[in-house]
Amino acid sequence: MFRLRLCRLPMRVTTFLFAALFVAPAVPILAQVPHPPHRHRKHMEREQIVELENEWRTAALANDVPAMDKLLSDDYLGITSTGEVLTKAQQLDHMRNRELVISGLDTSELKIKLIGNIAIVTCLAQVEGSSDGEPLHGAYRYTRVYQRLANGSWKITNFEVTPASHPHHPSADPATL
Repeated sequence: MFRLRLCRLPMRVTTFLFAALFVAPAVPILAQVPHPPHRHRKHMEREQIVELENEWRTAALANDVPAMDKLLSDDYLGITSTGEVLTKAQQLDHMRNRELVISGLDTSELKIKLIGNIAIVTCLAQVEGSSDGEPLHGAYRYTRVYQRLANGSWKITNFEVTPASHPHHPSADPATL
């Protein structure tokens, strides 16, 4: 019969045998230790972003400058449908001066893509209101980018809107969260 003498084997062989006999059987046991499900965290983050989208909609319709101030990051940049680039201060001034008034805002086709501490939202919006005193109505698609800060809160860092030539496609997917 073959006898294995560990004392004469090289150290790397002894280490391998130890791992194969004692550590490897424990791996399936360790894998069963419950961890916070990744899906649950993503679902909670999506819910947070949906709530922030609702807060943004409410602030825009009410022309609520303090609420919008809380939603926008200090380094916010927005691009309007005419290509104008607005900082946070400029965006809030547009609201204060009533240069942009939104009286109706219905959204659909909401999509949220989560990448680490970034959430990218795309949506179709039916807008009613005025811009610089001129009537504003129609369909617009927008992209809004949220960043999760170190304290766990989310802030809007970027926004871009473009007129939608075809407001609704019957084959479009329903809103996904």
